[in-house]
Amino acid sequence: VQLQASGGGLVQAGGSLRLSCVASGGTISRYAMAWFRQAPGKEREFLASGAWNNGKTYYADAVKGRFTMSRDNARNSVYLQMNSLKPEDTAVYYCAADVGAGENATPRVSRFYDYWGQGTQVTVSS
Repeated sequence: VQLQASGGGLVQAGGSLRLSCVASGGTISRYAMAWFRQAPGKEREFLASGAWNNGKTYYADAVKGRFTMSRDNARNSVYLQMNSLKPEDTAVYYCAADVGAGENATPRVSRFYDYWGQGTQVTVSS
């Protein structure tokens, strides 16, 4: 499975971006999917994950109410809509797939994820 993330860029504080992640070599309709980020000098941080069966989504407190994760199984893609961006949101953003997740699971730990995208840089200026 290959994941290709895109949509990052430079945005002013308070602005919005929409990240996309397209999968190939596998179908995300049976995978839990997630978004993580990593800022320079910091550990990788969980942002959001979505179950493959009931559509349930779980968000980290840091992004709850500002970020929305969605998936389009027909396009084999997941998205992260990011609103009200802050300078502290500056990081490289990664999508990830857990191919063995239970049907309603929303894993939040990076070691459970089997495949990762290459990352897309998001920079928020103050």
